[in-house]
Amino acid sequence: MAFFQRTDDSGALYLAPGDNIAVATRELAAGNTVDIDDATIELKSTVDVGHKFAIHPISEGSRIVKYGAPIGIATADIAPGEYVHIHNLRSDYLPSYTLEPIEDQE
Repeated sequence: MAFFQRTDDSGALYLAPGDNIAVATRELAAGNTVDIDDATIELKSTVDVGHKFAIHPISEGSRIVKYGAPIGIATADIAPGEYVHIHNLRSDYLPSYTLEPIEDQE
C-alpha cells in the first residue's frame, strides 16, 4: 500500500487509503462539512486540532485505522463525522509510564 497525505483548505488531513478516520488540522466546528474520499462528511461535534473524526461508519469492536495501521478498537458504533477519542476508542498502545510508585526491589 502506498502511503500519502492529503489535505486541502477543509481543515482535515486524510493520511492513508483505507483509513477510517481523518485528523483535524485546525479546530472544526460541529456542522462543518469536509469532502474526503468522495464523500461529504458533516461533523457531529467540534473536533480540536490534531484530533480524529470518523470518515466511514465504524462498528463497535472494529479496528480504528490511522496512517494505514490499527490504533485501537471502537467501544461503540461510530458514525461518519463523529469525534473519535477515549470515549469511543480503546487504544492498542501500551502505556509507557505509570503513576504508581516504584517499589524497592531488594
